[in-house]
Amino acid sequence: MIPAMPATVATSHRRPSRRRPARRGSSRRASVAVVRFGRLAAMWGVASLILVAGVWGSWGTAQHVMLTKGREQGTIAVARCGADRCSGPYTPLSPGSLARARVVIEKTVAVRRGRTYTVVIKPGGGDDVVRSGPAGVLYAWVPMGGALLLASVVVAGGLGRARLGWVLAGSGVALLTAAFVAV
Repeated sequence: MIPAMPATVATSHRRPSRRRPARRGSSRRASVAVVRFGRLAAMWGVASLILVAGVWGSWGTAQHVMLTKGREQGTIAVARCGADRCSGPYTPLSPGSLARARVVIEKTVAVRRGRTYTVVIKPGGGDDVVRSGPAGVLYAWVPMGGALLLASVVVAGGLGRARLGWVLAGSGVALLTAAFVAV
């Protein structure tokens, strides 16, 4: 006679799976992360674009003022001003520069009739000049100061980087204030 075998459960020699069952919220968390990353990437792109536009807007004048080697330098005595341009005689200061009876400078808050300013002649043989010296350099970078202020709002508000936003805003205010005082 065969003794009675105890009732046993058939077991497998495989290890039990350690994977957790999928939760309903896991795909939602993933999509929230993707949206958040996209928002941050877009805000960094906007802030970078603003700063690049500030440099681009400033460099058109700043290159003539800052890179003066080989350029004609002199002074302009502003004699008359129109709606958007002022003109006057040019007196050379650099060797090789020629005196001119009339050169034209853009009329801004930095240029007044009856005053004399140090200038650099724009290359190309024309009669256009830009203001040089410390005041000219600071005035040339005014668009960058505005871009720093605008980018600070995007960085602090859109990205949540308050400290970096304050640094950008402080730099913009310092640049604009220095330009205002120098002019």
